[in-house]
Amino acid sequence: MKKEFDILVIGSGLGGLVSALVLAKEGLKVCVLEKNNQYGGNLQTFSRDKLIFDTGVHYLGGLSEGQNLHQYFSYLEIMEDLEIQKMDEDGYDKITFGEEETEYPHAQGYENFVEQLAKYFPEERENLEDYCEEIQRVCSQFPRYNLVGKDNYNEEILHLNTKRFIESLTSDKKLQSVLLGSNFLYAGDSENVPFYVHALTVNSYIQSAYKCVKGGSQISKLLIRKLRQYGAEVHKHSEASEFIFNDTNSLAGVKTKTGKEYSAKQFISNIEIRSTIKLIGEERLKRSFLNRVMSWEPVPSCFSVYLVLKPQTVPNFNYNIYHYSNEDLVWNAYRYEKDSWPETYMLSSTQSKHYPEFAESLTAISYMDFNEVKEWENTFNTVADEHERGELYENFKLEKAEKMIDALEQKMPDLRGSIKRIYTSSPLSYRDYIGSFDGNMYGYIKSSENPLKTMVSPRTKIDNLFLTGQSVNMHGILGCTIGAFNTCSEILGKEVINERLTQLINKNKGEK
Repeated sequence: MKKEFDILVIGSGLGGLVSALVLAKEGLKVCVLEKNNQYGGNLQTFSRDKLIFDTGVHYLGGLSEGQNLHQYFSYLEIMEDLEIQKMDEDGYDKITFGEEETEYPHAQGYENFVEQLAKYFPEERENLEDYCEEIQRVCSQFPRYNLVGKDNYNEEILHLNTKRFIESLTSDKKLQSVLLGSNFLYAGDSENVPFYVHALTVNSYIQSAYKCVKGGSQISKLLIRKLRQYGAEVHKHSEASEFIFNDTNSLAGVKTKTGKEYSAKQFISNIEIRSTIKLIGEERLKRSFLNRVMSWEPVPSCFSVYLVLKPQTVPNFNYNIYHYSNEDLVWNAYRYEKDSWPETYMLSSTQSKHYPEFAESLTAISYMDFNEVKEWENTFNTVADEHERGELYENFKLEKAEKMIDALEQKMPDLRGSIKRIYTSSPLSYRDYIGSFDGNMYGYIKSSENPLKTMVSPRTKIDNLFLTGQSVNMHGILGCTIGAFNTCSEILGKEVINERLTQLINKNKGEK
């Protein structure tokens, strides 16, 4: 007997899980299919030496009471069970350059943000206040940023360019670089990227910044537990390999690699948009749409080094370090020279359970172009589908890890003596585990010259197929969550979603 569902969600990244839960809460019969051994897309973690490492989500913003992600997670009924730890209030991110000793802080709270940076740039206080005001103004123009409110995008805001805005705000080159210092969060292209991408990314963290105590995968675990409570089915090792269409050109079902068939009234694809197009079949889509999507440039990928530390050797720090070998690199850090790699990196630490003032592990991430691993592109390796990539690949990773440790030792002398074990992941790991095109971190590059080019409606030309996830919307925890609510608005109607979120806001106000 084939089961028929109201909604079939393909892919269990954050966008897919949130969409599934919103719809299951409305009483719809929902099923989620995931190809891998672990749910959650970029929320996946892995365990080595009994320690947990995050692959994608290193910290979250906007999670304090009354802030947007807190409200969304409250609606999804997972907020109370999240184990989170607030990061350093006077500097959750610290930006460093070259051999300079100074660590420039990004602090939590708008006044505090201005206060902490004004210590280093006393003449720039007013400009820093303008910066905080402008990022809030831009965010408030976005549909669903504040849960309910605006229904459509303000075109003028989409065309604002980050470089032009930052240069018009202050002529202080160092401050420009400090304000752009965390641009790894949207993949380091501050020259062409629309200012709204910068604002949406940074604003949440200035509101509040938290780490997930047991890694980002607890978010997907909590969402799945809720989904099951609402009667939804969730299946892993279930890779969608074929879309089944009926005579009227609408989608009737999905076949998985193992030959199982799932039929549903409506479908949500939370997988990479190019993979979705393959499943639909190019002949069913408009040439103009295909050309547009195929011309998108993927955001760069990265190489991560995970260091397991010897006990009580490296002091813990409750912030992230974004390091640049010089301050000009903030404009397009992903265009690196192979010989001088890594010219930039993000470094974070995980607190030891037994010795809280020390770190148990460090994670360092730098950009890496997919071309560097292209010779192994025909190999595939995940927990669900294990294959060796061979000795050359292992040597390549080892060499890169050594280069990264060399770079880190300039900041943390004698780090090598504190390392117990080294693990790595490359663009191939991201491609295989996350399913992203060429292992890109955050979907596709957005440009202020043509912001609408990379914006896709959650509705497709196939009347019962909808899209969600970072390759079609904003990336990040908040971006994918908002995107999922937008997808559900198309299915349930905006009025229904607005009503649910308004009830939540009023309830929270009442409780206060």
